Amino acid sequence: MKKLSIVLSGLFMLILASCGGSSETGSTEQTASAAEEPEVVEADPKGVGEVKEVNLTDPLEESMITTGKAIYEMKCSACHKLTDQRVVGPGWAGVTNKRHPAWIMNMITNVDVMLAEDPEAQKLLEECLTRMPNQGVSIGDARALLEFMRKNDMETVGEKDQAATS
Repeated sequence: MKKLSIVLSGLFMLILASCGGSSETGSTEQTASAAEEPEVVEADPKGVGEVKEVNLTDPLEESMITTGKAIYEMKCSACHKLTDQRVVGPGWAGVTNKRHPAWIMNMITNVDVMLAEDPEAQKLLEECLTRMPNQGVSIGDARALLEFMRKNDMETVGEKDQAATS
């Protein structure tokens, strides 16, 4: 009977200790949990990187489209389709209507920083579950890729550059 009494006393003490203590501890826990809430960061529609503005041509620049298509075929087509089909990365159909031209170019040329700092790029990473590799694309070649994307959008969705105007 003594052993049972000791076990019950120990159990009572354990329950009492696990129930918490003074209100000061509770307020510390509340402060700690409030500090753990993620900070909401406003995304810059132009992304993070060297490109701040892009001068879009109208009509489309055919020489850039040709260069952009060659770069796409060499560096991008394994992961990105010209339709809205996602393979490894998202499909390109409609991309110029969803993303600002500077954002697209910054994602191409500054992918590591974009994935680290840009909320929209981070959402894409969460969706695709694969980091876009840094292909070492120059700003000039990124501009050619953008022109190719604009042509693709005209052919696949019938409009381009809607994100540039918003």
